[in-house]
Amino acid sequence: MQSIKKYQDSSLNEEVQKNYLEYMQDNDFASLVKKEKLENVAKNNANLIMDSVIELKNCQKCQGLYECLNKVEGYYLYPKKDNNILDLGYVACAYKKEIDKLREEKNNSAKELANARFKEIDMSDKKRIALIKWLKNFYDEYQEYKDLKGLYLHGVFGSGKTYLIYALLNELKINKRVDYIAVYFPQLLKDLKDDWDSYGFKIREMSNVPLLLIDDIGAEALSEWGRDEVLGTILQNRMNNHLPTFFTSNLTIEELEQHLANTKNSIDKVKSRRIIERIKQLTVDLELISENRRN
Repeated sequence: MQSIKKYQDSSLNEEVQKNYLEYMQDNDFASLVKKEKLENVAKNNANLIMDSVIELKNCQKCQGLYECLNKVEGYYLYPKKDNNILDLGYVACAYKKEIDKLREEKNNSAKELANARFKEIDMSDKKRIALIKWLKNFYDEYQEYKDLKGLYLHGVFGSGKTYLIYALLNELKINKRVDYIAVYFPQLLKDLKDDWDSYGFKIREMSNVPLLLIDDIGAEALSEWGRDEVLGTILQNRMNNHLPTFFTSNLTIEELEQHLANTKNSIDKVKSRRIIERIKQLTVDLELISENRRN
């Protein structure tokens, strides 16, 4: 708890006494005073303690940070007694703690992926050897104007799919000066919807970058627009330009086809098949068989 101010006792007056007695009729106020043993500081600081009670009540009704009613979003005031002095501090709520935890995990993950290299890959799991050899062979064979297929890498959640491809892309960028773009597909669709003006630029950028990773395809809530205008356009352009493209997914290629057919508003197996054929033209289909490494 971060202390924001301490309040010293002062002489009582009638109004202070009246407020205190009135507030003690509130069960939450009385319970808080008893719980934190605030009896000898509560009379002079009843209004301040009631501010904390109100914020605690707000938290009981709250469903998320988006509807936080407290003065400081994601925090509530909480009173403690320190040598007969009232100490009010800010305490992060459960939603704030969860968001901070997720943000920290995301930052740590981003740093890990940015530093991914071949030498950091765990070679002890023999099930991954064939895939690692494929990645090393791609690195050795890659030349800017050589027509190479990328990779559709599928496997269980947390098996290290994204890390392995980042290791390849980072090696190519550092040692062969090859540019790449890596996008988390569900976030890409959200960003394009939120900033429609960026659509043309981002589509051109992803269509023409030498190497592209579309991460976690199949995890998105798909619409016809996301499938046809975003994914379909990018893949068609990259096919035309003979540019290697990489995908990670928890879905097999057959499961992805079913996923792409079922959008929010319709079922269209023909357009789904069209996307799958483009992916097959662009990639080699491999499975990563490994345990969940995020546990």
